[in-house]
Amino acid sequence: MNGQRFIRDTQEPKRQLVVLLIAVGVFFFILVTRLWYLQIIKAEDFQSLSENNRLRLVPVAASRGTIFDRNGAVLVSNRPSFSVAVIPQEVRDRDWLVDQLVTLLGADRDELVKKWEKGKGRARYYPIVLASGITRDQLELLEEKRLWLPGIEVEMKPVRQYENGTLAAHLLGYIGEISDEELKNPAFVGYNSGDYLGKSGIERSWEEVLHGHDGGRQIEVDARGRILRTIAETPPTMGSSLVLTIDAQLQKRAEQAFGDQAGAAVVMEVNTGEILAFVSNPEFDPALFAGRMPPEIWKQYLEDKRHPLENKALKGQYPPGSTYKIITALAGLEEGIVDDHTTVTCKGSYALGNTTFRCWDKKGHGAVDLRRALRESCDVYFYVLGEKLGIDRLSAYAQKFALGAPMGVGLDNEKGGLIPTSAWKLQRHKTRWFQGDTLSAAIGQGYVLMTPIQLASMTAAIATDGIVYRPRLVKRIIDRDGKVLREFQPEIITRADISPRSFKSVKEGLWAVVNESGGTGGMSRIPDVRVAGKTGTSQVVKLRDTRGFIPYQYRDHALFVAYAPYEHPEVAVAVVIEHGEHGGSAAAPIAGSILRAYFEGKGVIRRPVKAGKGTAAGDDGSGENATSDEGAQPREDQE
Repeated sequence: MNGQRFIRDTQEPKRQLVVLLIAVGVFFFILVTRLWYLQIIKAEDFQSLSENNRLRLVPVAASRGTIFDRNGAVLVSNRPSFSVAVIPQEVRDRDWLVDQLVTLLGADRDELVKKWEKGKGRARYYPIVLASGITRDQLELLEEKRLWLPGIEVEMKPVRQYENGTLAAHLLGYIGEISDEELKNPAFVGYNSGDYLGKSGIERSWEEVLHGHDGGRQIEVDARGRILRTIAETPPTMGSSLVLTIDAQLQKRAEQAFGDQAGAAVVMEVNTGEILAFVSNPEFDPALFAGRMPPEIWKQYLEDKRHPLENKALKGQYPPGSTYKIITALAGLEEGIVDDHTTVTCKGSYALGNTTFRCWDKKGHGAVDLRRALRESCDVYFYVLGEKLGIDRLSAYAQKFALGAPMGVGLDNEKGGLIPTSAWKLQRHKTRWFQGDTLSAAIGQGYVLMTPIQLASMTAAIATDGIVYRPRLVKRIIDRDGKVLREFQPEIITRADISPRSFKSVKEGLWAVVNESGGTGGMSRIPDVRVAGKTGTSQVVKLRDTRGFIPYQYRDHALFVAYAPYEHPEVAVAVVIEHGEHGGSAAAPIAGSILRAYFEGKGVIRRPVKAGKGTAAGDDGSGENATSDEGAQPREDQE
């Protein structure tokens, strides 16, 4: 018994030793396996993580391309701007750091947090831009406290410098920080939060050309984030530059001619389609949109009844008023309904069924032929002509000039106006076309809508006997050294199939508008150059009683279109003055000022110096005295 018990007692420790040895062996096996996994299998990954702990990628933003006018004058360049960015992995207490930035920058806390959250999910140690466009004083404060602000970086980014302030603001557009929606857009692959891109105008439509490609630097930093050395560097590639068709000096004179009136003007070369001036008034300051817009200025823009943020030249759709009589006249001549000698008696109104359509001259014009009907803008003449034509024939002639659709000027969101037909009204309004609708359309009212670009294009096509060029804003794309990458040539959209005889008759009427006694456009005359044009006044709303005060927003629009010189046309201009009431007194003088500026620039007209330097008394250099002879001044109620 004792012997057996002794044998069992001596075997028990042996089993325990075996179990212990097995456990130790398993432990060492796991340890060795783990070390092998870490050292062999995951070696590259951990090496990368180790490098990232002390290496940092600093993006270097590319400069946008410069924008020049046709003569090489710089319109938009770049200037340095400083932004505050954060590297989240180096921040232990986000709330504390955000509070510090709020104090130092005077920034909105919620906005900083929102941008921080938006940057999540990006590559490790990639900076997230929290605030852009900080001042020099703010920059100095940040640099002073740099060691106590872990994870904070100050980046230099080029932003736009608009060399002439608000000049051509609607055309050039502005840049701004990329939005969440744009970041999701496949068109902006490669952009990061905090990047700038074009938001409107040339900046937006030519973003791909202007933007360039960002570079970067890989740097080594210490535990406090201080730079030790640069490991690698990829320089940024500057965007390509644009040479526009715009003449900066003519643009400036055109904008000055508007004063504080709201409206638009487009000046176009008749033989190329190049736009020389592109005005939308009032202007705005595009530089404000690159940073944080002051709330008081934003409120001012929004509350201004003249709508300064609207690009009127591109998107403004206006009834063309009597400028559309050019199309009605051509249609009547081509269809054989009228000729140069056909007369209509105007008694101040025209009756169609139970409806009376009035002429602007309540006394009537008497017997008028085509030339006089254009010169004095007799509505009754064109009521009769429109009734005989019918809307579909009239609209077909408008479409010969590519009206009723965007012209393809090269800017986003261009409007196309409206040239109505009987089929359009049936589809759009579920009702048939009435003859009264045609009478309104014949004088450019009712459903007819045109943009200032279309008005200029139509006028240029009249000057060239029907050649419709695509309006162009960009002459060429060049690189940073001035090498031409792409040159844009004139493009003909269509040729209006209209006889030279019909064009001749209409052009003689347009010459009479400006140069003959009783013409409604006499205030557009300029010295030494013969101008042909047409006034227009388009009704905004129908007012039964206009004897009292009419609020600004209900007043008629004033229009004027012209080309010059009459014998050998070079340039066409279209002017729209919102709520200007009368084309002859509001729009025609502005068109005359623009045409004068153009021909002064060409050296055809010598610009007089101001009184006191050799000029006659009373001549202030404005050129208005040249249009003061009898018959040039329209009556108060004239177009």
